[in-house]
Amino acid sequence: MKFLMEARYTVEGAKGLARDGGTGRGAAISKMVEGLGGRVEAFYYCFGEADCIIIADLPDHAAAAAIAIAVGQAGGASLRTTVLIPPEEIDRAGKMAVNYRPPGG
Repeated sequence: MKFLMEARYTVEGAKGLARDGGTGRGAAISKMVEGLGGRVEAFYYCFGEADCIIIADLPDHAAAAAIAIAVGQAGGASLRTTVLIPPEEIDRAGKMAVNYRPPGG
């Protein structure tokens, strides 16, 4: 399962980034993800709402949740995680029968 993770550093997290360097933080992220049976597919720093983005391939939702909990508890960054859905799954979803009634319908 693939996940997009957007991290935003706190003041203390930014100080740690300056100390560790971009490649040092990237290595720490890779080690964390690999420790949960996954791999980092992409890791970039960026401008905008997020300070860095990670695309990670993880075994399940629990592994992604474990990362979010660990990052949140550590306090150096906040993390927003989005499940990435491959086109083939959207194809399957579009063919499923759904018994749905809209509000007021």
